[in-house]
Amino acid sequence: MKPDPAALEFASRVATLCTIADAIRAKLNPDAADITQVMGDIAKLLDASITGVDMPAKPAPVMDLSKIDFEALRSRFKESKQKNTDLEVLKAAIRAQLEKLIRLNKTRADFAGKFEELIESYNAGSRNIEELFEELLKLSRSLSEEQQRHVRENMTEEELVLFDILTRPAPELSEARARRGQESGSRPPRPAEGIARAQLAAEVIGPVTAQARHRRRARHAPAAYDRPLYAQKCSALFEHVYECYPERDAGVYAGVA
Repeated sequence: MKPDPAALEFASRVATLCTIADAIRAKLNPDAADITQVMGDIAKLLDASITGVDMPAKPAPVMDLSKIDFEALRSRFKESKQKNTDLEVLKAAIRAQLEKLIRLNKTRADFAGKFEELIESYNAGSRNIEELFEELLKLSRSLSEEQQRHVRENMTEEELVLFDILTRPAPELSEARARRGQESGSRPPRPAEGIARAQLAAEVIGPVTAQARHRRRARHAPAAYDRPLYAQKCSALFEHVYECYPERDAGVYAGVA
């Protein structure tokens, strides 16, 4: 981990383990050869051979996936002589984007699972670096689309997460949407979308009192929800509100469109 400052956190434990290891070696091999002089010579050689570099005060900014020209990035990668570095930059950008997206909406955890699966397959030798880069580019596109989904759905991020909790992985409400028809080519509100807005107004935007935090009651549940699914959605909504709105008028969506 060195020279990362985080290594300091483990210094005392490392020193303790090294001391124990030295004691064990001394017991197992009490007449070990004295190589102090040799180690000293090695240390001097290393000091003479290693040149220092200036460490940046701040890490390089993480790539914004929404501004990536994926075709240009793919073309550049094909000609790149530092593919490992380019891959790590892309991985760091995806990790940062995943962290942001999942913090706002935990139903997006599948994206993180897909990302880890790709990395594991590469580490296991199932994919070469070019194949991994191509798959990560596809995942990047999906994340960019997911980031804008609330706009396409005509919701805020705050409303979208409630809609996703109510519809992922079930029930499928597309038939209900179709029955409502479309007027003048515009998309009619879906049942769960209306529920999401009502739930947000009732349980989130309004004051979250102590009584509300202990109340596991859903509202306006449509026929698409049977009793077990209804109970599951009630619980999921309660947990979401409890975790994301710890204080009155405060939550993870402050400043998020």
